[in-house]
Amino acid sequence: MANIQDKKVLTVQDISCFGQCSLTVALPIISACGIETAILPSAVLSTHTGGFTGWTFRDLTDDIPAIVDHWEKQKISFDAIYTGYLGSKRQIELVKDMFSRLSAPECLKVVDPAMADNGTLYYGFDEAFAHEMGTLCGKADIALPNITEAAMMTDMPYIGEGYDEAYIRKLMEKVLALGAKTVVLTGVSYNKNELGAAVLSRGDAEISYYFHERLDKGCHGTGDIFASAFVGALVKGKTPLEAARIAADFTLAGMKATRGDDTHWYGTKFEKALPLLVGELNK
Repeated sequence: MANIQDKKVLTVQDISCFGQCSLTVALPIISACGIETAILPSAVLSTHTGGFTGWTFRDLTDDIPAIVDHWEKQKISFDAIYTGYLGSKRQIELVKDMFSRLSAPECLKVVDPAMADNGTLYYGFDEAFAHEMGTLCGKADIALPNITEAAMMTDMPYIGEGYDEAYIRKLMEKVLALGAKTVVLTGVSYNKNELGAAVLSRGDAEISYYFHERLDKGCHGTGDIFASAFVGALVKGKTPLEAARIAADFTLAGMKATRGDDTHWYGTKFEKALPLLVGELNK
């Protein structure tokens, strides 16, 4: 017998067929959380673009309206919609349309504005795109930017190192001012040994933090892994801070499983850490 409490999540982002990022991590991770997961690919790439050359790319923007029309006619709706990498302003507008047409009552809207890191926008994006992404975060229940993305969406200066809590609070307040109800800021660190996430909702007096150890080497795809696990935990009833903790610990475990394998430079062995994720959600 079906559980009437079962939730359905839609995730909208690209498919990088090889490389452990975007939809190739979102679908297995959210599914492992015990949640029915639908996908709407924004583009198809042979690999991700971080270190590979000669990759193929097919833009699927023109396919999106017909898919949404079909789902609406079939009365398909979702309890959560989670967006990752979007390739154009038009795709951002199409996602806003999905929010209004495909949302079940109390649908949770989570926007990961995957467009920049380490002070630099990804290839093909500009300041105008960053501002447009800010308008999408304004429609979200939860926005999941890193520090670079938050700064670029709000015209705050980007400070790579040496920022203080006052800077982080102002940055998060500016993201909330865009319209988001809660902001979960990733990549926050006040010392060289720790890295973590900061959580602030409208009306909160203080920022909530979760920190874990900082590894000396990063991995590709960790932002997508964190966001996917965060959405899974959130839909399973965890608070934003609890979901951030679970997602951060899961991401860290995948990174640790990848250490020492120089042939696996292109991604993160998140699969090795899925039992940890499932165990945390079942506590």
